[in-house]
Amino acid sequence: MKEDKELEKIRSRKIKELMEESKKTKVKSVITLESSNFDKTLKDTNMPVLVDFWAGWCMPCTVMAPVIEELARDYAGKATFAKVNVDENPEIPQRYNIMGIPHFIIFKDGKPTERIVGAVGRGPLENALKKHLKPE
Repeated sequence: MKEDKELEKIRSRKIKELMEESKKTKVKSVITLESSNFDKTLKDTNMPVLVDFWAGWCMPCTVMAPVIEELARDYAGKATFAKVNVDENPEIPQRYNIMGIPHFIIFKDGKPTERIVGAVGRGPLENALKKHLKPE
């Protein structure tokens, strides 16, 4: 009985330590772009930038959000991942003639190089992105 309590204390302490460590090392993987930082962000990187144009009311956008997060983790340091809320920043989607969401644009050197429209899943997005990555 005493051993069970001791083990539980150790387990609790270890879980707390692991949670604290994960908070320290957790990096925000998908950045939020707005009118004020959109152009600068695209120009200030030498990596491809995959931008997710979305809205809070859009169910397919909600479905694709975890896919973008997953790709951002898997391709950290090789590509930049960003989101633009089309309702809050209408001038950006207008500039790129975005008529439907979710809409994904891969930018390279600040210029759009590829577009993917709809809730396509991981495969099509990843394949499009791979075409624009620097060879390893």
